[in-house]
This record gives sequence, structure tokens and C-alpha cells, in this order.
Amino acid sequence: MNQGTHPEEPPAEVLDDVARVVGAEITLLRRLPGGVNGGAMRVQLADRANAVLKAVPRAHCDHLDETLRAQRVVEHMRRRGYPTPAWLGVGATAAHVWHLMDFVDAAPAPELTPSLVEQLMEIIELQAGQASEPYDHWSYAWLVATGQESAAAGLDFHETPEQSALRQSVARLSGYSSTVSALVERLRLVCADVPPPQKAPDMVHADLSTPGNILVRDGAVVAVVDIGNAGSGTRATDLATLVWYTFRDPLLDGVRRRLWTRILDLVGWEGAAVLAAAQILHMLEIPIRHGRHDAVPGAVKRGHRALDELNALR
Repeated sequence: MNQGTHPEEPPAEVLDDVARVVGAEITLLRRLPGGVNGGAMRVQLADRANAVLKAVPRAHCDHLDETLRAQRVVEHMRRRGYPTPAWLGVGATAAHVWHLMDFVDAAPAPELTPSLVEQLMEIIELQAGQASEPYDHWSYAWLVATGQESAAAGLDFHETPEQSALRQSVARLSGYSSTVSALVERLRLVCADVPPPQKAPDMVHADLSTPGNILVRDGAVVAVVDIGNAGSGTRATDLATLVWYTFRDPLLDGVRRRLWTRILDLVGWEGAAVLAAAQILHMLEIPIRHGRHDAVPGAVKRGHRALDELNALR
């Protein structure tokens, strides 16, 4: 194992564990761009092609099990033609959980374009009927949107520690400001009478639209990565996430109408309202949690605009 001195490099014990699991010496090459939730490192495996190592601090006792779940989702979806790189190994040390995947010679998409959105809509269709792991994003979105508890709603839903912490953070948003509180109240009213969702059969990526998670070459999507939160539910979840990011560019207004139409076809107006509300609440929670207060007014404005558009389609 060859390790450099960059302060952001994975600890030596992680590299030793990777080498042990994959049975090959590892040389660190460079940190890759992106990686909002924990950067990725390009590495060289002895006598093999390059790979990508992502190591993050252990967040809780089930962290390794959740990463193994993601690996199973990757294997399942790759057999069905889903464009995500193969995972070469998964492991953990006392302080970190890591996974190693094939390197894809392509660049992160700097921004969404109409063509990329159209391609991603086709990729999302590959997720239809492919739920393989009990990690329910559909019920979770309903809980976030309505502010209810699963037990009170009669939902048989077991959320992960990350889901629980995030949902509790969302529940505190109203205390941030009067403008945020007004938007939260509007979202709650829209979703107040929506019943809990039925079990949905699709695979859900849950982070598909983040530009760094879409790898492109010559204008074509060649891979989607950061599949660690993938689970089950309705693929309309990923379409609703794309809707949010299309507000960044007026050139995406037309393709956003196609996204809304497809979401409504899949889950109806009430389902679309739940997914939109959950997305908006998450996009409010992120800048508030990270202290990016200058981004909050824009998120509030975008949230109201999304609701206005959806109401116009009712």
C-alpha cells in the first residue's frame, strides 16, 4: 500500500483494510471533484485498472450493513442494465466505512441540460419494478411531508438513523424564520389529508440529480454514482428531485413540464404533492443546517414556485 501525505487522504488503516479485502496493493492517485457527502479518491490497484475509493466516518452501528445493502442494490441493478459502476469491495475499520468501485473515465455534469434530463428520465425508467431492498423512500417522504410519526399513522416503517435525524431536523425548520415557517405551513396543509402510501415496487436512487453524481462524456450520461442511499419506493421520487434542479435555468422550463406530467402519471396529484413537499423541505434543511443563510431565501422562493406549478396541474 502506497500512501501520500495529502491531509484529506483516507487513514492508513482504511487503506490497509482495502488492500486486505481486494487482495491488491493500492496507490492513491488524486482526489476526485464533487463528493458533497464525503469525497472520493482515485486509486490504482496493482496490476489492475484504476478504481475509486470512498471512505466516510462511521455514523452509527448499522453503517456497514447499510453500505452492504447499497452494494446489493448496485449488483441487482447492474444486471438489469443500470449504468452504475461495479463495486469491487466493501469494508469497515473502527472509525470508517468504505467502498471501492470501478473508475469511469467521464466527468461530473457541471449542470443539467434538457438533453441530460431527458436521458436521466430514461435511466429512471430502468428502476421500474426493481425494488430489491427494504429501504422505503416513499413512506419516508410521506412522513417528512406530513410531519406525522409512523406509529401514529399505522405505517410499518423502520427508518434508518440518518432518516430519523434528518426528519427531526426538518421538523425544526419552522423555528428558523417567519418566511420559512409560512412555506412549511403551506406544505403541511397541501399534504394534510393525503393517506400513507401503498408499498411501491421501484428502485429509488434518492440522489440522482446532484450534478456530481451524474458522469457524462461527449454530452451523454455514462454513469450515475453515489448510490449509497438507494432503496425502494416509487421512481417518481427521483423525478421530483430533478424537478427541483430544473428551476436553476429557464431553458429547463419545458423539460420540467414533462417531469411533472410523468410524476402525475405515476403517483397522481396527491403523491406528487408529497414528493414535492419532501424535496422542498430537504432543500430548506440543507442550507439552514450548514449555516448558508444567504441560500435560504432562494430556496423559499423556489419552493413556492414549485407548489404554484403543481397546483396549476390539479
